[in-house]
Amino acid sequence: MSGGLLVAGTTSDAGKSVVTAGICRWLVRQGVKVAPFKAQNMSLNSFVTREGAEIGRAQAMQAQAARIEPTALMNPVLLKPGSDRSSQVVLMGRPVGEMSARGYHGGRQEALLSTVVDCLEQLRGTYDAVICEGAGSPAEINLRRTDIVNMGIARAARFPVVVVGDIDRGGVFASFFGTTALLDAEDQSLIAGYLVNKFRGDVSLLEPGLEMLRGITGRQTYGVLPFAHGLGIDEEDGMGVSLRGTVRESVVAPPYGDDVLRVAVCAVPLMSNFTDVDALAAEPGVVVRFVDRAEELADADLVIVPGTRGTVNALAWLRERGLADALVRRAAEDRPVLGICGGFQILGEHIEDDVESRAGHIDGLGLLPVRIRFDREKTLARPVGEALGAPVEGYEIHHGVADVRGGEAFISDDRGRSLDGCRVGAMWGTHWHGSLESDEFRRRFLTEVARAAGRRFVPAPDTCFAALREEQLDRLGDLIEEHADTDALLRLIESGAPSGLPFIAPGAPGARA
Repeated sequence: MSGGLLVAGTTSDAGKSVVTAGICRWLVRQGVKVAPFKAQNMSLNSFVTREGAEIGRAQAMQAQAARIEPTALMNPVLLKPGSDRSSQVVLMGRPVGEMSARGYHGGRQEALLSTVVDCLEQLRGTYDAVICEGAGSPAEINLRRTDIVNMGIARAARFPVVVVGDIDRGGVFASFFGTTALLDAEDQSLIAGYLVNKFRGDVSLLEPGLEMLRGITGRQTYGVLPFAHGLGIDEEDGMGVSLRGTVRESVVAPPYGDDVLRVAVCAVPLMSNFTDVDALAAEPGVVVRFVDRAEELADADLVIVPGTRGTVNALAWLRERGLADALVRRAAEDRPVLGICGGFQILGEHIEDDVESRAGHIDGLGLLPVRIRFDREKTLARPVGEALGAPVEGYEIHHGVADVRGGEAFISDDRGRSLDGCRVGAMWGTHWHGSLESDEFRRRFLTEVARAAGRRFVPAPDTCFAALREEQLDRLGDLIEEHADTDALLRLIESGAPSGLPFIAPGAPGARA
């Protein structure tokens, strides 16, 4: 087998990431050597590869679904929003500067097409199949000229396209038709068909609509995927997370001990790598919620101040909402708080930022004896160490450099020398993302939290986060295998879009059949 496929969507959050991961897992179980690819990703949830490159977490998750090590080739362009109008541009895993949306779409994006095509070709030379994920919708007609992630890359690679639609939102037939009808003839020739996502109910009731859709578009539907609760895979951003809900529909299992443990995560602006708390939500008896009001911290056994792309702005937000004062009260009462990356910086004494916010000297909350200086060079690393007597590993993505001036070491090397972070009583801070995925460390940390909170909570002794993630990826593969036309998908990947697909009027503005 050789070839590829682009998974596009009628909208953002239609299910492109999970479908791409599911196809990767299904293919690798068939013995196909497969890799994921997303030319351009906009996300505050990122990951660090073994070679020290920053890519979107969704692509790292898809690489795990394909049972391969993620690399920068799989996500050559990553945009990390710093405001509504500007983003940090990460190219081949390294930041290359800040750029406004107008500046990016005004020329820089188009210039990157050769880079992303080269990355895709390198993957095609190594793997039997490459499953690409699009971004947003391919029918953004105002952006089509500079598109490098949807029809731009599909046309460059001559890849067939399957469009995913979220039927749970409603209007899926109109979305499929309208997406196709707003593309020009050459782009439409690559739209092979559709995939319905998040369907609830009796599929037989949907089938007449699918036949009508085929009649008016000349394109088949490659599957109807049922609504699946609690998939728990890494998302591109935090927009899908309810501040009042648990973590992505996760089901809280009964506690192993007598008590549950309540975790409140401060939903700071530009929250990054909120996936850090997924391992906590996977623990039986741990209830995780995102909060944005001071009173919501009152009954929390542990408060987490997570990472953020805007540390100084997040600090101001905490102060404006009274959350900062609530954190100070918790520290005085020796009640558990964990700061991760930007959250760790916020808990410190001073922040010197001439890079991210350019605000200069800012007083932190003063809860940890740490002073932060922002460096123009970003730290990107995959460190390993020991904490609370257990092995721990994580990944670092930050401009802030910590000068720790007291407290206890939080994460150390095998000789007891401090590697990162610090601890004062029940107040912890670290730059390491992903540390809570280390099972024994997580259990010991939660035991300390429960003791400080006065809870009779006992961590389950057998929770393995890596195994749970593998189970979720297998569930995605099962969805494709059981509910998609896999024979037809294989033909698409091997042979491309069917010939003779009809043009659907009106096409893109000015287009002709």
